[in-house]
Amino acid sequence: MTDPSEASREAASQHFECVVMKFGGTSVEDAAAIRRLCQLVLRPSPHRPVVVVSALAKITDQLMNAGWSAAAGHLDSAREILQVLHRRHETVASGLSKGDERSPLFSEFANEFKVLDKMLLAIAAEKAFTPRSQDSLLGAGESLSSKLVQSALRSAGVDAALVDARKCIVTDAAHTRATPLWEETNQRLQAVLVPLLESGQVPVMGGFVGATRDGIPTTLGRGGSDFSASIVGAGVHAQRIEIWTDVDGIMTTDPNLCPDARRVPRMSFDEAADLAYFGAKVLHPATLVPAMRNDIPVWVLNSRNPDCAGTEIVACGEGDGVKAITSKCGVAIVDVEPVRWFASELLREVFDVFERHQHGLDLLSASRGSLALLVSSVSALPAVAEELKGMANVRWENHKALVCLVGEQVRRRPEIASQAFRALGDIDVRMICQGASERNISFLVDESRAVEAVQRLHRAFFSKSEPVVEQSASLAMCQAEGAW
Repeated sequence: MTDPSEASREAASQHFECVVMKFGGTSVEDAAAIRRLCQLVLRPSPHRPVVVVSALAKITDQLMNAGWSAAAGHLDSAREILQVLHRRHETVASGLSKGDERSPLFSEFANEFKVLDKMLLAIAAEKAFTPRSQDSLLGAGESLSSKLVQSALRSAGVDAALVDARKCIVTDAAHTRATPLWEETNQRLQAVLVPLLESGQVPVMGGFVGATRDGIPTTLGRGGSDFSASIVGAGVHAQRIEIWTDVDGIMTTDPNLCPDARRVPRMSFDEAADLAYFGAKVLHPATLVPAMRNDIPVWVLNSRNPDCAGTEIVACGEGDGVKAITSKCGVAIVDVEPVRWFASELLREVFDVFERHQHGLDLLSASRGSLALLVSSVSALPAVAEELKGMANVRWENHKALVCLVGEQVRRRPEIASQAFRALGDIDVRMICQGASERNISFLVDESRAVEAVQRLHRAFFSKSEPVVEQSASLAMCQAEGAW
């Protein structure tokens, strides 16, 4: 028997084709950026757009600073931050519309900042900036930007309708890192967005935010606006999801490290997800999950260079070999050495202890006599070591970086590893992980040499004319057969 809600979604999707256009902070940072956004929405297209926007660039960080200042007893400083943010939004609005058109928007801003001021007062009274209050305060950035963009679109002749994402994206109560409740979210997205699209309107909503069943505001984690776009795309069966940013697409590496970095025209969902997990900043790591499940292509595009083809992310990428190189700094390696012997019971206990301390593991390497773990934070490690005392000795080293080669089948091509070894010949590599995924090979190096390692690898795989350093005997490695 067909699920009625599923049947209704399929029926709705037959009436029109839509595209979710997500614009990041730098694509809405000022009046010029928002004018570019309006031009992109106005471009002729067979798809009806849904617009998802981030907060204006740097706004979320400033709201966070205001919250912590209030909690620390510096209420005046926190309020000054709000005043600066209020003026910035009014300045951007003034550059987009005439006085009579922006009066209602200014009134909306005034009301919103009054609410934010009350939040700061409450935080100051409690002397605590709790995860729940963080979600309420930080989500205001997207609320403000969505109102600004909706007003700009209407001034440009677009019949734009403001949609409160907190009434559409239903999540659990894990504040600052909420997970959508998929069935309820899809039902609400269908109920709210489909009628607007059918009537020819352009829904505009903030990313990053959601709410519990009881209406308590939540957020999806930093960078979660990408995730929002993917959630919305899956919910309305979009034909494509566009992530508009300030780069030409996914690059072979960070252009700030390698000016000759190239655009990757096409890659698979799995390759892009690995890149995100191992440090690439173009996409939020969870972004692709709803799109992958629904086989919706995702495009990464440049709002400042809209004629560039960007990067298409699809179910099956093209070719094998190295597609991109990324690095993740701020990593620590943790050595866990059993006091007596290594047994499966110890392994389970180690995992349990790390989980109790809410300490995620990036990678794992196991040998007969010890464990080597990679973590992104050392804050809980003293407590972990104390809890494992008597069973294992725990030591760790900070200031490491994980450098990763990503591409389909890289693990199955031994010449790739060989070429990487030659490129990194005189750099001390603490660990090499070729894990369960066949799409990546990771190298742990000192943070101070991470940039050099990325540059050498990029020359080796993408600038064939450049020589690479020959392998030397100083290379130290521990190859992990299993990872994660």
